[in-house]
Amino acid sequence: MRIDFISDVVCPWCAIGLYSLEAAAARIPGLTLDLHFHPFELNPGMGPEGQDIEEHLAEKYGAGPEALAGTRQAIRERGAALGFDFRMEARSRIYNTRSAHRLLHWAGEALGGTVQRRLKVALLTAYFTEGRNVSDPAVLLAVASAAGLPEAEARELLAGDRYADDVAAAEAEVQAQGIHAVPAIVVNQRHLIQGGQSVEVFEKLLRQVMAEPATA
Repeated sequence: MRIDFISDVVCPWCAIGLYSLEAAAARIPGLTLDLHFHPFELNPGMGPEGQDIEEHLAEKYGAGPEALAGTRQAIRERGAALGFDFRMEARSRIYNTRSAHRLLHWAGEALGGTVQRRLKVALLTAYFTEGRNVSDPAVLLAVASAAGLPEAEARELLAGDRYADDVAAAEAEVQAQGIHAVPAIVVNQRHLIQGGQSVEVFEKLLRQVMAEPATA
């Protein structure tokens, strides 16, 4: 089953959505997911220094400290139930992710879906579990190398702007389709589901799609 997964690597609900989707698929005998990751930058205009996360969330959503604390706890609990370790206290800043998406584009195009998915999870872990700066080329190179991408090619990519136009074009296409929030998951290029839904919600949709006639 083809899955087009539109997301950012500094979006906690994107991590939850991915892990929930995969947990749902694991409940359905014989189902395999053909994952394709597509870029969506939450902060395309942000500078390389990033921004304090509390300041950023207060500016963007108008949320106060108590509301933010409640959201962080809910995210931790959802992640723990799915096997993803959110250490929100380690994440003091938020960053631009253009270069992370350039790496993901390269991985998907040149190295295949398995490597792209491994890199995606590695980037989510680097940011949400380890609190690393996922706009820093040195961090990105280390994460890419650990995920099995060829180090010399990754270094060359990060030193320039290769795939920047591809990422921008992909983001423009998503926006043109009316997708303005992530995660957005398209199943078999026909069914859209948005947000970090529960395992049960994803399972219901996947089973419905599987039951569709082949000519639908």
